[in-house]
Amino acid sequence: MCPICAADKNELDWMRAACIYDDASKNVMLPFKHASALKYRDLMSRAMIASLRELDTEIDVIMPVPLSWRRLFKRGYNQAALLARPIARHLHAPIDTASVRRKHRPDMGHKNYRARVDNIRGVFTVSRPGNIRGKTILLVDDVMTTGATFSELRRTLKKSGAKAVYGIVFCRVVKAI
Repeated sequence: MCPICAADKNELDWMRAACIYDDASKNVMLPFKHASALKYRDLMSRAMIASLRELDTEIDVIMPVPLSWRRLFKRGYNQAALLARPIARHLHAPIDTASVRRKHRPDMGHKNYRARVDNIRGVFTVSRPGNIRGKTILLVDDVMTTGATFSELRRTLKKSGAKAVYGIVFCRVVKAI
């Protein structure tokens, strides 16, 4: 578990990462995300499922972090959705895509936290609030860098009536102190 997750210092009601972002995880995550190396999905999802062992509440809805239609078209798949499927099977919870990206934004690759927050603000909307109202949601993604995307999704989902918003990622960027 990453040090930030262990200290519960995050924007979500609960958050876990299977590992920290380092050379080993980068060499799995980046090809999976950008080079169609889908062979890594099972390894990544198994590690994420193992990180869920501390989860002490029932998840009502699994929600992959949505991609913009442009990025989905370019990549051909949503890596978060691919990771969400085995997690949903493991937790016996449905996958829902009630949250959608309504705006395309530039890639956040090398932006700092403040720029990421500004870039992602207002990007998400909930198309079917009845699907999440009063529910505990588990957001799934491949990597968390600053947490700006998760924070914005949490704000949007809570505003639409979600009871709690949890998160799971394969790896998390941890800056040296």
